[in-house]
Amino acid sequence: MGSLFDSITDWIKEGLIDAITGQYSGIFQSVNNQVTDVASQVGQTPQGWNAGVFNMIRNLSETVVIPIAGVILTFVLVYELIQMILEKNNMHEFDMFNIFKWIFKTFVATYLLTNCFTIVMSVFDVAQNVVSRSAGIINGSLNVSAAMASLQTQLEAMGVWELIGVWLETNIINLCMWILSIVIFVIVYGRMIEIYLTVSLAPIPFSTMANREWGAMGQNYLRSLFALGFQGFMILVCVAIYAVLVQSIPSAGNIHSAIWGTAGYTVLLAFALFKTGTLSKSIFNAH
Repeated sequence: MGSLFDSITDWIKEGLIDAITGQYSGIFQSVNNQVTDVASQVGQTPQGWNAGVFNMIRNLSETVVIPIAGVILTFVLVYELIQMILEKNNMHEFDMFNIFKWIFKTFVATYLLTNCFTIVMSVFDVAQNVVSRSAGIINGSLNVSAAMASLQTQLEAMGVWELIGVWLETNIINLCMWILSIVIFVIVYGRMIEIYLTVSLAPIPFSTMANREWGAMGQNYLRSLFALGFQGFMILVCVAIYAVLVQSIPSAGNIHSAIWGTAGYTVLLAFALFKTGTLSKSIFNAH
């Protein structure tokens, strides 16, 4: 009778150990996938991330927004010309050089407006180049094999009830990791949607850059572009820090510490990714 009970106990333990190791391996594989996916997504330019969306945004910008921006540019330039004439005592003390200066400013403003999409994309090309050159700092991924070897030894020394507790823990952490993966997905992909939305209205702020009073709109827009572009660099730095921190997890002497440590670092990553947008805009003084 005792032998039968021992056999049933061993059978239950083997099943629990297999289930736990499968869940444990899934947790660490999820960590590796998150590091790889985030690093690859932030290294994409708007045209490289999704060509279909990019072409649609470009067509909307060129066919719908640029005509509106042209009207705004005309108003701004005419307003500046009138203001320039009036401030010189109704042209009684007028210098012809100011007319040439206004013509040159008109040429520059028109050139900026007609090439605004190229200028905007060049900002993201610069940011993407920085991200690509920095990608080498992400050189770590969790060694799942090492984690499994350590785990197997710890599990075999546990009793049935303790194994059931660990199995429940791994299920809870797996659910948490799945939720956090969705959060990270929303942050990374949401940044690209924000870029497309910002780029689609590029001609309007560009049409104001020629005027001293209205130019603050265009200047702030450029700062916002750089903030969005270099947010990718900050996301990459967050992932690099995360990849280094999780290296110590497989060598943790306690299985509970390893499991909850993985979840804790992933929560920390999600929080840090949320802060990158605000921090980037703060650095570039964009609002």
